[in-house]
Amino acid sequence: MSSHTKSFKVPFWVQILAGLLLGVLLGWVARNQDVSWLVTTLEKVGDTFIGLLKLAVAPLVFFAILVSITNLRKVNNAARLASRTLLWFMITSLIAVSIGLIIGLVTNPGAGTGLTPKDGAKPKSTGSWIDFLTGIIPTDVITPFTELNVLQIVFMAAVAGIAALQLGEKAQPILTLSESVLSLLQKALWWVIRLAPIGTIGLIGYAIATYGWDLIGKYATFTADIYVGCLLVLFGVYPTLLATVAKVNPVQFFKGAWPAIQLAFVSRSSVGTMPLTQKVTERLGVPKEYASFAVPFGATTKMDGCAAIYPAIAAIFVAQIFDIQLGVGDYLLIAFVSVVGSAATAGLTGATVMLTLTLSTLGLPMEGVGLLLAIDPILDMIRTATNVAGQALIPVLVSARENLLDRDAYATADGSSLDDPFDEPRDEPRDEPRDRTEPVGATA
Repeated sequence: MSSHTKSFKVPFWVQILAGLLLGVLLGWVARNQDVSWLVTTLEKVGDTFIGLLKLAVAPLVFFAILVSITNLRKVNNAARLASRTLLWFMITSLIAVSIGLIIGLVTNPGAGTGLTPKDGAKPKSTGSWIDFLTGIIPTDVITPFTELNVLQIVFMAAVAGIAALQLGEKAQPILTLSESVLSLLQKALWWVIRLAPIGTIGLIGYAIATYGWDLIGKYATFTADIYVGCLLVLFGVYPTLLATVAKVNPVQFFKGAWPAIQLAFVSRSSVGTMPLTQKVTERLGVPKEYASFAVPFGATTKMDGCAAIYPAIAAIFVAQIFDIQLGVGDYLLIAFVSVVGSAATAGLTGATVMLTLTLSTLGLPMEGVGLLLAIDPILDMIRTATNVAGQALIPVLVSARENLLDRDAYATADGSSLDDPFDEPRDEPRDEPRDRTEPVGATA
């Protein structure tokens, strides 16, 4: 592994940073010099990268959820672990939405923007509780994959996984095939992830070229609110939970999880980042059998950025633009939607579904969504980074509470060695203990 890993001369995070800076520069040039072909090129590069990520989403989610559920049979107290995982998902979501509400109430993000209801537009598709509840169960097995309905894919995968557990040995051939397909998909997805620096140039460059700094200025308070809220959760709430609940060094968590967090920031896709999130979570000492359940589960349902902070501040923003007064009951509804309805975001880029679900629950005008679409790509980066950090955090918390966390592995985890995490299984053909590989990864 070491020779293969060292073949990458430039660390991956440096490549991502370079792509980010180059994207900003090219976007600025394209906008200020009115270079239309450069704008088009940046758009195509970014769209191609996101398209490649989405190409793997449907089968990846299906097989990841199926395998993760069946892997629970290898873990003691599986039901307890699953329930504790869900409980901590809800607790952290509640904390995140509370922070979002406080920030929104203190800063009044909709005041002084110059925006009016006429600037809004209804979205092409909206989310409601009826749509959410009825949309979980698919009408056929093909449409969820062709239309990329992640929630329905999760439902089918969960049913298949539970059925496989009930069948026992009879289902083993299917499980073996599923594990092989999942490994194949993860490896192929890593090739796409390796293109992230180029994708970054296109995504960031097109955002700057299209929207420029003027748009950010108009939405300055709202943008700042989202970033401040996410950063408070990311570097305030999460470290506090790590130090007090898991009783581990928070700095070490970020050292280990950083590759997944930075990729999430660029790709704006929790599901696209999921394989890397699982790898860094295992590197942080979470048992593989549990991580393979908790991370895919979290990648489709755990969204502190997109489903908690963002809809809370956005709802206040929209209400102020439309001059609608919100009361205590409305704020409680926002918290309820964030904690219960986060699965609606489904781990894809953007959080429009969750926002429309929140607005429809509160009875706010759907035209408010149109006010926020232009600024959404810029906001989605920090939201997704927060999502993914939370998806890695919860398995660490639960593992530590249940005395399953490998604290030696946690203490030596170093994300900089994960230049190709999916080559690691070749170095572990006999499924030997983590202790032998962790120091190698930490010093590479």
